[in-house]
Amino acid sequence: MSFSSLGLSPALLRALKSKGYSVPTPVQSAAIPAGIAGRDVLGSAQTGSGKTIAFALPILQRFDGSPATQPRLIKALVLVPTRELAAQVGESFRELASHLPHPPHLASAVKVTVVFGGVSINPQMLGLRGGTDIVVATPGRLLDLIDHNAIKLNNVQTVVLDEADRLLDLGFSEELGRIFSLLPKQRQHLFFSATFPPAVERLANALLHDPVRVAVETTPDSAPDIAQRAILVDAPKRTQLLRHLIDTNAWQRVLVFVATKHAAEIVAEKLRKARINAEPFHGELSQGKRTQVLADFKASRLRVVVATDVASRGIDIAELPVVVNFDLPRSADDYTHRIGRTARAGESGIAVSFVSAATEPHFFLIRKRQGLAIELEHISGFEAMELPSTAPRGDGGIKGARPNKKDKLRAALINASKP
Repeated sequence: MSFSSLGLSPALLRALKSKGYSVPTPVQSAAIPAGIAGRDVLGSAQTGSGKTIAFALPILQRFDGSPATQPRLIKALVLVPTRELAAQVGESFRELASHLPHPPHLASAVKVTVVFGGVSINPQMLGLRGGTDIVVATPGRLLDLIDHNAIKLNNVQTVVLDEADRLLDLGFSEELGRIFSLLPKQRQHLFFSATFPPAVERLANALLHDPVRVAVETTPDSAPDIAQRAILVDAPKRTQLLRHLIDTNAWQRVLVFVATKHAAEIVAEKLRKARINAEPFHGELSQGKRTQVLADFKASRLRVVVATDVASRGIDIAELPVVVNFDLPRSADDYTHRIGRTARAGESGIAVSFVSAATEPHFFLIRKRQGLAIELEHISGFEAMELPSTAPRGDGGIKGARPNKKDKLRAALINASKP
């Protein structure tokens, strides 16, 4: 199957060709025709499967040949959980839209505006003068702009939730409920994520009308080529082991995941003292610093980035060879998203998890839920001396099914969002 068989316009086919895309991925093949037809879509596929293009192309198809309104009116709203993903999705829209025909007096056929917090709101308000066609936003900043009368949602035709599970997990339920209450009753929904836990399913069932369900299962042939390892090591020796692995394997770029911003700062500092070029990456850094760290990492000016889970969703780092779980992720789904930062676009990669005696039960549960066959390794010189905990661990630390504050907010969101 080719993109030309999906009903796309010649201009968008040229845009895809210029980007080197010739054959659609399974999620794109199933979602694009449904999106073009105006159907609601619930898309689930593994990390790195091309979900952004799957929802961007149907939206842009409607602008091909359509005269731009003056002022421009927001026709599509894309909601994402993080600033970096917002910037990445916005850039994808702009690149694909660059080939659409437009009159000489307009700079482009489609104006795409990206808004997120952590930076001054004033330049974003100035950028919205004269309107815009597509908004890619994090929920909090979108509401800030609505409160400043810089954005109106009454003409939105299509709403996208990208990384829908992460949006809900990060506690955006209240914000999403308010946003949905401001949208037209008649609208198209495109929900995409690598995982669809029960909370997202309930929201989808409440909002989507007769959706096309696109569930691309991971098979041995389609699974990312990731060599997964788990090493048993005492917690205090993890930084030394990380340095050892970086040096002995000559890893040139490594993304290291930790549990907290404090850990990100500490581990990065210890690596720098060992003359390994490293920087922390977490939600409390300024947006300028976060942007610079990612740019330096992508350009190989940084060898190691030590990150919290803010880096586990949607961030596309070409040819990233190694991911290390310095701290194990809280959930099995987060494990999938973390290691999915490597082995993208057909490349191969390595994912290493550090496991201590205290976190061993948690690792076993992740392994069971993911259906993995990873055996614990022992590295000479870093043999674990700590004894496993005998205290009961319940569900091993992975998020359970008991309703909590977030669950109650999600339920309120579903009720507030019903057309």
